[in-house]
Amino acid sequence: MAEATTVEADLLIVGAGPAGLYGAYYAGFRELKVAVVDSLPELGGQVTAMYPEKAILDVAGFPTIKGRELVANLVAQAATAKPTYLLGRTAAAVAHEGDRVRVALDDGTIVDAGAVIVTAGIGRFQPRALPSGDGWEGRGLSFFVPQLDVYAGQDVVVVGGGDSAFDWAHHLEPIAKSVTLVHRRTAFRAHAATVTAVQNSTAEIVVPATVTALVEGADGALTEVEITDADTGEVHRRPAQAVIAALGFLADLGPLKEWGLTLDKRHIVVDSAMRTNLPRVYAAGDVTEYPGKVRLIAVGFGEVATAVNNAAVDIDPSAHVFPGHSSEGS
Repeated sequence: MAEATTVEADLLIVGAGPAGLYGAYYAGFRELKVAVVDSLPELGGQVTAMYPEKAILDVAGFPTIKGRELVANLVAQAATAKPTYLLGRTAAAVAHEGDRVRVALDDGTIVDAGAVIVTAGIGRFQPRALPSGDGWEGRGLSFFVPQLDVYAGQDVVVVGGGDSAFDWAHHLEPIAKSVTLVHRRTAFRAHAATVTAVQNSTAEIVVPATVTALVEGADGALTEVEITDADTGEVHRRPAQAVIAALGFLADLGPLKEWGLTLDKRHIVVDSAMRTNLPRVYAAGDVTEYPGKVRLIAVGFGEVATAVNNAAVDIDPSAHVFPGHSSEGS
């Protein structure tokens, strides 16, 4: 049996989403050797997997920026730290040995670090299924929109009433042949401005209703959907070459739940320094919980900088929590 590979680092970041990538950059700013592990095969976390084309409006300094552009910028910024990326691997178990934290990955790799910061976002996630979509995934049914132009000239049906459903309906409306949004309730969970934009567009909103069948043509391709009115039971058909099911997702912390961290439901409890209850283990971003917590990308950036600065003192007790500003001359 081959001996397990060991990766040495000052700091291990678990999660390669926006907070994790910014944490990698900031670790380099503190002259720390950093490794980043993520169960997804690509950098960017939820942003890359779920909404790379979405316009993000709440990142300081960017009036608007697409998800994929934000990730590209963060990757370029993090590159200055020369991080070791361990992608497609899950942080399975943690152990403490003196002033070191040893994290075992699911492929047998051991990361030996001076401190760990968990930036796992919502953890592992999978989309909620569309009951009528069994067997259709990859044949016209999708759960995310990695590229808008794939839907150019198509009749698209979006199912859902939250932010993702309305964001995708809004962004697809100018390029698709038609957009129909179907939701089982008359009330929506999406941001009011986006709802208004879709209502004022050419997109059709059908509520309260559900998509009860996907219909294939003679060539086996998706051609129509059946939409059933929730009040009357009446069935309507709409042309569709694509259905996007934006029904939310199921998420959990996976092996992190077995680390012994203090949890509040599926979030990790931290203090004002972003410390968890485990020595030398910090957390930042959407995965954290504390009084007054606000889950925004912008907040995650500040939290992970706080975590890195405090972890730097764990790693080197002679270091200072505040290193000075990056704009200051040497």
